[in-house]
Amino acid sequence: MPDSAAAQGRAPFSPNDEDGLVFAFDFDAEGALSSGGGPTEWSWRSYSLTDARARRAIECDPRLPDAARATLLAGQASCHIDFEDGWLHGELPDLRHEHYSAGREVGRLRFAVSETALVSGRRQPLRSVEAARTAVERGKRFRSPYELVEAVVSQTLSHLDAEIRKLAEALDTIEDRIVTDSWHGEREALTATRRDAVLLHRQVATVTTLFRDLNHAHEADLPSPAAAMSARLAARATALHHDCEQIQARARLLQDELLAKLTAQSNRLLYLLSVLTAVLMPMTIISGLFGMNVEGIPLAGGSAGFWLVTAIAVAVAGAVFMGVRRLGGPG
Repeated sequence: MPDSAAAQGRAPFSPNDEDGLVFAFDFDAEGALSSGGGPTEWSWRSYSLTDARARRAIECDPRLPDAARATLLAGQASCHIDFEDGWLHGELPDLRHEHYSAGREVGRLRFAVSETALVSGRRQPLRSVEAARTAVERGKRFRSPYELVEAVVSQTLSHLDAEIRKLAEALDTIEDRIVTDSWHGEREALTATRRDAVLLHRQVATVTTLFRDLNHAHEADLPSPAAAMSARLAARATALHHDCEQIQARARLLQDELLAKLTAQSNRLLYLLSVLTAVLMPMTIISGLFGMNVEGIPLAGGSAGFWLVTAIAVAVAGAVFMGVRRLGGPG
């Protein structure tokens, strides 16, 4: 209901909103949603960057410096974080909302934040933004825009952490099957798990690098809330990056072990084929010689010729088989 939303400090959503807003919140000094007409300490405006009205609204926002505006309106995706003219702005990876995408599809969150405003934009619904929005609507307090940005990025890291845990459980199942020699059919599952691990590692590494570089590049000029936020997120992302590397290392080891088992199985099959070939070759030669339709074939006139030739072929095959067995099978 629009009236109720306005009373809670939230701009009512409307598809015909001239600013192209997805949602908007105003917060008081205590970090709660300000009541209608009450004092506003800071605000959060979220735009759909596929809406031309939203892009016009961002272009006309007098608060935004040129660099922050360029980040929000950039045509191509490029993950980065920078600080300029009192605004922290950038583009970060996030998982798309599960209701609007399949699997672990990656989206991009663009944002510009100062001490009095947070402006964010995305092309598709994102999990972390929706989680933060739900938390605000349920009454969670955020005392500053930086605290809200930290909550959004923390949600992203939490979602990535949950995905990493799922991969760890999948690797546990695959490892149990490999150890118990029930590994047939696990090759495809392991390949899919490794592919997902690579994608997650790429996202975690991006977040880790961006916040680490932000701390190094703007250590002197970042506001204390932004510096504290960046340090905490960098530490958490670094720990998650380490976990992701462990998952990748486990997946590589399991793939090596699975490849070794496949190689051993192939060697056994090749050994069996080699033994059969070696045993049957002299029998084939003997049967070919005695099967020639020419004059002078030995034993052709005797009633026991067939059995004698058979015995010779079996004896030669047995000798060859014993020789191959003495040479040894595959290790």
